[in-house]
Amino acid sequence: MPGFDLHQHLWPEAFVAALTARSRPPMLRRDGLGWRLFLAGEPSCAFDTAEHDPGARAEALARAGLHRAVLALSSPLGIEGLPAEEAQPLLDAWLDGVLELGAPFAAWGAIALDGATEATAVALLDRGAIGITLPAGALDGPEALERLRPVLSVLEARRAPLFVHPGPGFGGARALPGGPASWWPALTVYLAQLQTAWLAFATWGRPQHPDLRVLFAALAGGAPLHAERIAARGGPVRSVHDRLVFYDTSSYGPQALDAAIRVVGIDGLVFGSDAPVVGPPQDPAHGLGSSVAAALTLSNPARVLHGTAAVAAAEGLERAA
Repeated sequence: MPGFDLHQHLWPEAFVAALTARSRPPMLRRDGLGWRLFLAGEPSCAFDTAEHDPGARAEALARAGLHRAVLALSSPLGIEGLPAEEAQPLLDAWLDGVLELGAPFAAWGAIALDGATEATAVALLDRGAIGITLPAGALDGPEALERLRPVLSVLEARRAPLFVHPGPGFGGARALPGGPASWWPALTVYLAQLQTAWLAFATWGRPQHPDLRVLFAALAGGAPLHAERIAARGGPVRSVHDRLVFYDTSSYGPQALDAAIRVVGIDGLVFGSDAPVVGPPQDPAHGLGSSVAAALTLSNPARVLHGTAAVAAAEGLERAA
């Protein structure tokens, strides 16, 4: 079945070279075993360039029965939080490289928080980004949302979506509490960032941007699954049923998806593999059947991306097929 994977990461060669040339995190370095990635505030981890081969990624996408992958910058790198003059060359190297790939890839644009203006948001969309991704840490309260209001307003006016991905916000990455392994941030800080961003947008962002479509990575850290607790504590429980908010399935399986469907409904979920972080895309339905696969990879992504060039291109591919 043709369809979308709305959450993948791929680092073009020029972007890898730019990270290699850096003298402080985020940066890549060789050791005796290969490449290692160094981030501010996180343990270093191995980096395999083979996982970012466009040809192999396209083949994996086809094996999963999909025809379009939307690529995002890896926000945990902390690039968006760097000073604009330091961040922009990295952001340009990434987006230029991804846009040069062409089909089956499309791109979420990424923006330097230090230069998050209306003009920079317009420029990203005009270059071909289907929407803009922001690190969840940059959406952690009313002041942060107000600073990003020009960007969110452009997205709303242009009918382009926002993708909220784990990552540090204004001020860049901070040292994390010590954990036992590299998985620690993904299971602690990342989930907390997403939950906080979801609550902040529901409380302060949605009233300011009533027509903005928002996609949260990784089920927003499970935020909508806390609906009963949100209601009990007087929080924005109505936002659980916000039909312009969507949740990708990255790193979750049938148990979590079944719970999410019970809370937000099938119309709120889209397929996102987070490749190559948790491996190549597999069964988009997560074992829940063909109707779920159609919703997660076709009808719901079309609603997220409605009005963008990516949808028109995808429809053209489907007609050609």
